[in-house]
Amino acid sequence: MTNQPYGGGYGYGAQEPPRTPYQQPQSQPQAWPGQGYDDPYADQQHTQQWQGQTWETQMQPPVAAAEETSYLPPQSVAPVAPVAPVAPVHVPEPAPVAAAGPEPEYGPATLAGNARITDAQRARAEGRSPVIEPGMQPAVLTAVLGLLLAGGAALGTYALLVPLVVLQGVTAAGWFRLNGMWPARQGIALGFLGALAADAAMLLSDRSPGVILGTLGVWVLLSLVLQLRSHADPDERMYGLMATVVAAALAIAAGGYLAADADAVVVGAVAVAAAMVVRALPVATAASVVIALAAGAGAGYAVGGTTSDGALLGVGAAVCALIGHRVAGYDYPSRFVHFTAGVALPLAAAGPVVYTLGRMFG
Repeated sequence: MTNQPYGGGYGYGAQEPPRTPYQQPQSQPQAWPGQGYDDPYADQQHTQQWQGQTWETQMQPPVAAAEETSYLPPQSVAPVAPVAPVAPVHVPEPAPVAAAGPEPEYGPATLAGNARITDAQRARAEGRSPVIEPGMQPAVLTAVLGLLLAGGAALGTYALLVPLVVLQGVTAAGWFRLNGMWPARQGIALGFLGALAADAAMLLSDRSPGVILGTLGVWVLLSLVLQLRSHADPDERMYGLMATVVAAALAIAAGGYLAADADAVVVGAVAVAAAMVVRALPVATAASVVIALAAGAGAGYAVGGTTSDGALLGVGAAVCALIGHRVAGYDYPSRFVHFTAGVALPLAAAGPVVYTLGRMFG
């Protein structure tokens, strides 16, 4: 063993090696007590530095040159001339709706979306007349149904009964829809059943007209009892009662064709058909009314054997048909009203007159 301390230091009697002018003494690591060997990791205490390229140095982007990162010289910008104010441009109003196309059938936006409005609602919102005439298509249907009544009367009683039942059913449904009560199945069924009861009573009584009034009285009482059992408000019950009574009355009154003479039915039904088609022509209201009455008189004169009685019967039926036509067009009616009440009311209103004038003229 040597007399050097642990860690390779110099002994007490040993001398240090000579130093260079710039050489600094190196600190020696101290040995742990009890160690009899040198520290094998003493030469790894200093941080190692890599001199070559590593993965990190290869992945780094190259540093841009100083010329590339320098600021560009300031650019000269020409001054912007002030903008003169623009005068407002007058936009002309759009052409008439007929040239530009139909208006959209949608109302204003609501929380529930755009609600589709009908022609009646648009007319009400624009303050137009509450009378909207049915038009040519319902008039043609009225004419077809009138010709069916005339042909059925010429063939026999039971042949007349088929188009008559159709007329009575459409009359009851159209009247309820005209009053804004829909579906109102109970009231429509009640009015239609009243008409069927009157028809059956007339067939059993050899077409006696007295059963029409008796059936109407019974149905008014029945409608009153049913409305008293309703749990609706008093005003609504009264309104429903009146609608039910009138619907039953009109449907039962149409049975006048069944009570009338066959020749009178033919004349009256043809007169109504002619008057309704002429009334639907695109002519001024006053002129079309006069022409429709003339058409009814001419049709009655031609069908009734070229007699004045036929002409008078045709005029009377045409007057009642025009009244029914006017009622069907009142209070902003919808297209459904036009194709129910607008078709049936002209013929139903003429039924009692056809019977009365037919009996009067023989």
